[in-house]
Amino acid sequence: MANESTTTSLNDLIAPIVQEAMFVASETSIMPGLVKVFQVPANAGKVLQVPLYPVQTIASDVGEASDLSNTEISTGVANITLTEAGIMTTLTDMARNHSVSNVVADLGKLFGEAIAKRHDRALTGLFSSFNTQIGVQPDELEVKDLFEAYATLKANAVPGPYFGVFNPKSIYNIKKTLTNTFVNPNASAVVNQAMSEGYIGRIAGIDIFESSNVVESSATDVTNAVFSRDALGLAVAQNINIETQRDASLRAEEIVASTRYGVSVLHNSYGVKLIGDNQIN
Repeated sequence: MANESTTTSLNDLIAPIVQEAMFVASETSIMPGLVKVFQVPANAGKVLQVPLYPVQTIASDVGEASDLSNTEISTGVANITLTEAGIMTTLTDMARNHSVSNVVADLGKLFGEAIAKRHDRALTGLFSSFNTQIGVQPDELEVKDLFEAYATLKANAVPGPYFGVFNPKSIYNIKKTLTNTFVNPNASAVVNQAMSEGYIGRIAGIDIFESSNVVESSATDVTNAVFSRDALGLAVAQNINIETQRDASLRAEEIVASTRYGVSVLHNSYGVKLIGDNQIN
């Protein structure tokens, strides 16, 4: 009876693991808070079609009692195809029942961070698709590059606000030359832990974030980006799903966490890629 009263069945642990994983995932991801997010309902197919509206030209002057000429507004479509990603770990009965750590919190943190990184890296991997490039390998990024990125987007009538997401090694040179120049973070704009810790400040009208999930594109350079929220899209059919399978001979449970999501560029002209070096010097 002692064992029955102190041993928690794995089924009882699933809900807390899911809750912890969902919380950690939302707290440790930056990109979903900076792009357009679409929730995909059940039985809606594997491809989400997002209508895209062009930037309209300026309205025309017209004389009194004169007809306006018709302006055709044609929409494009961005197809976001869902894919699956997951992580699996094996939890032994010994670890579950006798671990001195909180197994629920440990697994939830592990799964949440893994899903958050997958979403962030899938989105930052789209930076190279933007039409305009600033900087060349292996030059360091400079403050003028941020002003050029802002001016490029503004001149093309790209709707704000503008976000910049940089690998820490790429943004280092700018940080060291502008240590006390960044505007202090706006608490109301920082929605989770990752954004709070990754938010450097605002310069040139751009909210600057740094993240290790901006993966180095080669041995010497990183593709960072400044973009509008409407530049990229994230479709989520399922944030996190957790399932178990018993392996009796191993006296353990396989625990699988998975997500169904998709990413796509919505407007190539709504972002600017900035090529920076990946050296700290």
